[in-house]
Amino acid sequence: MSGLEAYLHRQRRRVDAALEAYFPLDPAHPHRLIEAVRYSLLGGGKRIRPIVVLAACECVGASSERALPYACAIEMLHAYSLIHDDLPAMDDDALRRGRPTSHVVFGEGLAILAGDALLTEAFHVLAQCAARDRQPRRALRAVREIAEAAGARGMVGGQAADLAAEGAVPDLATVEFIHVRKTGALLLAAVRTGAVIGGASAVALKRLTRYGECLGLAFQIADDILDVEAPSALTGKEPQRDGARHKVTFPAVLGLPAAKQRARELREQALAALARFDAHAAPLRDLVRFVVDRACEP
Repeated sequence: MSGLEAYLHRQRRRVDAALEAYFPLDPAHPHRLIEAVRYSLLGGGKRIRPIVVLAACECVGASSERALPYACAIEMLHAYSLIHDDLPAMDDDALRRGRPTSHVVFGEGLAILAGDALLTEAFHVLAQCAARDRQPRRALRAVREIAEAAGARGMVGGQAADLAAEGAVPDLATVEFIHVRKTGALLLAAVRTGAVIGGASAVALKRLTRYGECLGLAFQIADDILDVEAPSALTGKEPQRDGARHKVTFPAVLGLPAAKQRARELREQALAALARFDAHAAPLRDLVRFVVDRACEP
């Protein structure tokens, strides 16, 4: 097992244990709803976003323990977005992480409610963090970062633009607008949240922000490439769904070779942003290499 694999495995176990504690099978709660929540929240996944929160906190020399609830809140937001994105009215996907999507298993109504529950619980967790944190200004700043990234100026706005662009003639400005918001915003918020909670200086936060911008865009370009080239056994999703729905993607605009080159350029820019950091930044360096190389290297 490589150093990155060991790190991801260790942090994923921490995140999974913490997430499970937020949604126990409590008789006081509607059982089927909690089943639907747990099905999507605890049903696997690489946990890249929460791990980025923890890694960014460690990067600035702080313990990642205090960042763990923030990491969990971001993963709840991500899980809610996947449930809603998969709905027939949105991307209409039947497969996620190698399993039937939430609405296929539980029905559309309960899937919507499971997403709503995750979205609401994320901000409940963040409110508790802000109330308990010894540095309340840092906590409130992190809450603001996450809320902005999840809302109309970020992830939700990106999804709306993605829906509006379906079937349109793709262009680079549109695809970048969508990618930066739909996927990039929450990954950038993960980086900035971990850094803020860890007490990053203004200079360190600026450098980590640039890293997060590059990571977020590279992640979605790599995902677009994998949709074209990778089997569902690797991605956990139905292959070539973007093309079937005439989605605006980097491969559709630039072609696969140029899309891969753009992802590699973003990888190098992200690494350059970390050049002044010490060995504490190793997980962030390895993560951006992993994100890009899984789609762009033989």
